[in-house]
Amino acid sequence: MQHLAWRAGFGASPAIIDEWTHKKRRQVISKILAGPEKDAQTPLKVRDASDLPDRGTMMSPEEKRALNKMNRQGVKDLNLQWMNEMVQSEHPLREKMALFWHGHFACRTQNVLFNQQLLQVIRENALGNFGELLTAVSKSPAMLQFLNNQQNVKAHPNENFAREVMELFTMGRGHYAETDIKEAARAFTGWAYEGDGSFVFREKRHDNGQKTVLGKSGNFTGDDVLKILLERKETARYITEKIYRYFVSENLDEINVNKLADKFYASGYDIGALMQYLFNADWFYDATLIGTRIKSPVELLVGLRRTVPVDFEREEVMLSFQQVLGQVLFYPPNVAGWPGGRNWIDSSSLMYRMQLPKMILYEKEFNITPKEITPEMGMGSYKVTMELNESVQKQYAKKIKGVINWNALLKDYEKVPREKLADAIAGSLLQANKNVSKQVLENYADASSRENYIKTVAIAVMSTPEYQLC
Repeated sequence: MQHLAWRAGFGASPAIIDEWTHKKRRQVISKILAGPEKDAQTPLKVRDASDLPDRGTMMSPEEKRALNKMNRQGVKDLNLQWMNEMVQSEHPLREKMALFWHGHFACRTQNVLFNQQLLQVIRENALGNFGELLTAVSKSPAMLQFLNNQQNVKAHPNENFAREVMELFTMGRGHYAETDIKEAARAFTGWAYEGDGSFVFREKRHDNGQKTVLGKSGNFTGDDVLKILLERKETARYITEKIYRYFVSENLDEINVNKLADKFYASGYDIGALMQYLFNADWFYDATLIGTRIKSPVELLVGLRRTVPVDFEREEVMLSFQQVLGQVLFYPPNVAGWPGGRNWIDSSSLMYRMQLPKMILYEKEFNITPKEITPEMGMGSYKVTMELNESVQKQYAKKIKGVINWNALLKDYEKVPREKLADAIAGSLLQANKNVSKQVLENYADASSRENYIKTVAIAVMSTPEYQLC
């Protein structure tokens, strides 16, 4: 159940795990998929279109600077709002799936409204139908802008969008030819957006000629091409492989992946049904799969804050943590998203990860040198990237101040005898190698009171290499 809590969310308290262990697995999984009974999903929103000047109007240099500043601050605010939603959500699987799709449909835009819209599309469809999700993302202004489809017109087709839709969003490399990309690009001509972020089909810019894509011919539109891609079993296989790597293991089990892909295809790309089948499979709970995934930086930070709630005096410190660890929401490293797995860990990032619980929960100074976000993606992003780096740099060498709510953690262990506390804490916080040396924990522990003992042992456990795994 701990394994399920981490893979289908960001961990869970011992009380919840205990509750789950007294129920049937299928019953628990159905509840995880459904979320709370009254799940009024709150759209994450930091700006309205009315807040921003009309980009279509002539703007003075000062107005442009003010708009860019507003957008930059807006994207930071949106980042923090989503992080808080992940920490507080009663439907963690939806946010975990949204985080997965955020990497799958990797996109960078300086426009905060476009970021909001794309995130909302992903969160709304995270456990829905992949075809609907793909279509909605493909028509989002963020993606159309990022992949240059606004410039895709019949006289001069731009292939960026068509290429990434095939290579990264659906079938993967090796299942299409360059001619398929060229023909698909013609089908997507005329797909564009208005300044307020609404999708628009500009018929005069659309190529109405005959096109041949993946062996099928017709006067195709962009919607037709997406349907053709969804008809291909390679798409179901490619998406299933990515989900398997993210939720199960980097090492693919061909038999299980094939079963999942067949189920996914047969269901008409029902994401929720795929996840239900995955979490109910006996092999998902095999001992060789438990505690073998390296937590992404966002998973690590959210999991830590769900275990010990912290209200920071300056929430911006979360941006600093993301940057230090190498995963800043809305700033994927490239169009393929974050590679994940062992790429999260190197000698310096492992050190940062192991120091973070102590810095946050002991309120120490945060003076680690950050990893800089590189401006390698998208025209015009250089200045924005440099300014983001500069603003995050200001967080360093500042003492982390926050209100730490230890009550939930202390309550989790109120019935545990003193001599069994260390084992109980390690057992609930770790997935792999739960037998952390009791002597090592005792060395870090403050035994002056039961409360201090629980706090210091928990911090020591969260500062181990084993805590990086789930």
